Amino acid sequence: MGDSSASYINLVQHLIEECLIFNMSKEECMEALSMHANIKPVITSTVWDELEKENKEFFEAYLKGRDQRATEIEKRQRIQKKLNTFSSTQ
Repeated sequence: MGDSSASYINLVQHLIEECLIFNMSKEECMEALSMHANIKPVITSTVWDELEKENKEFFEAYLKGRDQRATEIEKRQRIQKKLNTFSSTQ
């Protein structure tokens, strides 16, 4: 079982890396892998946690970048909403 379980963990790791490319959070990744690859969320979470331990600097930068992008998106959405409100009153 050792070889097949190592292969399974490598598959989960690869899929998590794909989720990172799509800028997903841990929770979004767990949901996506559960839904599309039939991988139990606890397995995704465990592998994610191990990747995070092994790559602290990467994940710190990744999470900081996600937060910054979310803030920028929220700002753009608020500005767009104000512009839409303004243009509808004209």
